[in-house]
Amino acid sequence: MIPVLMVLALVASACSDDDDADLTTPTDAGTVTAGEPFPDERCQENRDAGTITYLSGFDFAASASIVEVLVAEERGYFEALCLDVELTPSFSTANYQPVAGGDAQFASGGSFSEVVSYATSNEADLVALAVEGRTPIDVLMLKPDAAATLEDLEGTTIGVKGKLNASVAAMLAKAGLEEEADFDTVLLDGFDPLVHMEIPSIVGVPGYRSNEPGQLERADVDFEVFDPADFDVPGSFGVIFSSAEFVNEHPTAAQDFMRASMRGLADAIDDPDAATAIAVELINGNDNPNFLSPEGEEFRWRVESELVAGTAELPAGVIDPDLLQAEVDAYAAVGMFGEETPDLEGTYVDVLTEVYADDGTVIWPSG
Repeated sequence: MIPVLMVLALVASACSDDDDADLTTPTDAGTVTAGEPFPDERCQENRDAGTITYLSGFDFAASASIVEVLVAEERGYFEALCLDVELTPSFSTANYQPVAGGDAQFASGGSFSEVVSYATSNEADLVALAVEGRTPIDVLMLKPDAAATLEDLEGTTIGVKGKLNASVAAMLAKAGLEEEADFDTVLLDGFDPLVHMEIPSIVGVPGYRSNEPGQLERADVDFEVFDPADFDVPGSFGVIFSSAEFVNEHPTAAQDFMRASMRGLADAIDDPDAATAIAVELINGNDNPNFLSPEGEEFRWRVESELVAGTAELPAGVIDPDLLQAEVDAYAAVGMFGEETPDLEGTYVDVLTEVYADDGTVIWPSG
């Protein structure tokens, strides 16, 4: 536990001015050892954290930073680590204030930059604990023959839901195209890409590569894709975050919540169909207010599971500071954070390095 405690102590000093949020060091809480019983002292520390509320990022979709928590809960992984976890369906953009205010302890964020944007603009002590997708999840979907190159989009109009996605804006900026100066955007109603692609005044729309392209394919709609990742635009998705205050006050609970979630993630990657089935069951049990389909969730997790699988150098979810800095720098250049590039000190905590064994598997106790 010593390396983790050192990291958490650094975070306590870097990202919180609240004297009550000082790190409570679990010196006698015990270390989790693979194949050995979970320490009684650590179990009590985790129970002392009380009910832990987790907010999902898009209903109970089979998506990174959601599906692994669903799997962990369904398979009893939180309970095995003496954690009382309550799952609440939500949306990523609605999650930041409840976590910052202490009404929830963990949540799914749309991207690392989205977490940082809220934290810096609201002086909130939010910290990312896992960044599972180390690439942009957004793509630009165009009508057939609308553009052979990005440069061909000069003078066109792109439909958007809210505003232009930062990774798409960064991709277009690489081609010398700036919103309002070189192309226009128009706000669209609803979320149906089939309807949007029929609008004659636009050339296309951005969307999530694990969602809208699947809807268009299943409807036999022809379209072309420009992917920011193909243009070396950095990005992220599938972020689990908490508050520095909670991590500092309950470090074993924070680490063990992530331990159980990462075991759930490994299961979900190994058996995508089973993970999707768990998500679909919970979606239907919540009356499916967003009209998600089994086919859509199967497509979603099939795409994302291939993107979030870990590497020999970096297991799934472990934070890569260099990639995060590159992402924030790229998005700052297209105005995501206003006039200044955020300082990333204190915006993430490396609790996952000590969760993984040298072979990249999650360290899990017996019993």
